[in-house]
Amino acid sequence: MKKTELTDLPIYSFEPIANFQSKVLILGTMPGKESLKMSSYYAHPQNVFWKIMFTLFNLPYSTDYLIRREMLLINGVALWDVLERCTRRSSLDTDIRTEYPNNITDFLLSHPDISHIFFNGKGAENYFRKYFPEVTLSKQVMPSTSAAHAKKWEEKLEIWKAIINIRKK
Repeated sequence: MKKTELTDLPIYSFEPIANFQSKVLILGTMPGKESLKMSSYYAHPQNVFWKIMFTLFNLPYSTDYLIRREMLLINGVALWDVLERCTRRSSLDTDIRTEYPNNITDFLLSHPDISHIFFNGKGAENYFRKYFPEVTLSKQVMPSTSAAHAKKWEEKLEIWKAIINIRKK
């Protein structure tokens, strides 16, 4: 009998962080290994997602996941992943196999104030365009907050500032 490999087992994304005041949606691809282990979005200590968000909203940085979630909600930001489940050997998007999308169409219908989608990296955008070509909201690809993407912190932050302008509309 063949030994089951890690890649044979599906991994699942988390529930979205959102409320009815959400104005923008940030979409990742699929949680990485550290995030899955910690049951929280962007849990890898070298991922700068939370550092960027707290900086954008001029708030003191916190590692408390409940505070992180609340900070997004108060500021009109929804967070989710394009994929509901997949198989993957590592945390890299390039290792994703046998993927299935989340029901983003219904999510957007139930959150009508969302006017803009930001993709945390090109992988999220690629899967979104594959599964949701009918969605006509404004979209923007942001540099991945993963440490695997070598863009400098200051460069990433500058590009991510686009969220502030959209959220205020």
